Amino acid sequence: MSFSVQNDEGLQPNREELLQMGIRAAKAGNKDGARTLFEQILSQDKRNERAMMWMAKLADTKAERKKWLDRVLTINPDNEGAREALKKIAYTRSAKENRTLLIFGMVAGVLIVLGIVIVVAIFALPR
Repeated sequence: MSFSVQNDEGLQPNREELLQMGIRAAKAGNKDGARTLFEQILSQDKRNERAMMWMAKLADTKAERKKWLDRVLTINPDNEGAREALKKIAYTRSAKENRTLLIFGMVAGVLIVLGIVIVVAIFALPR
């Protein structure tokens, strides 16, 4: 999907104007339009951190979000916003893994107790 944008004077907007248009579109919920504008910026300036950060915010998956954040850090290792967002993704992933381990441990514990009850019941029955 491509479309032509013009500013108030009928001229092609510069990168900053495109960025502001993309931000407004994203905030208005127009993800596809915003992505198109940010992609247009990135085709002109492959190192534009702000456009990449917005692409990360608009990402549909964590993998896509991580890809954009990694690109930002490749360009600017000191970008705290990207670093914090990646930490949040890692924390969420580890919290899910911990919940899974906890549930597995609880199920295993219940099965062990159930097994002990069955063994005790078998040996406690009068013969």
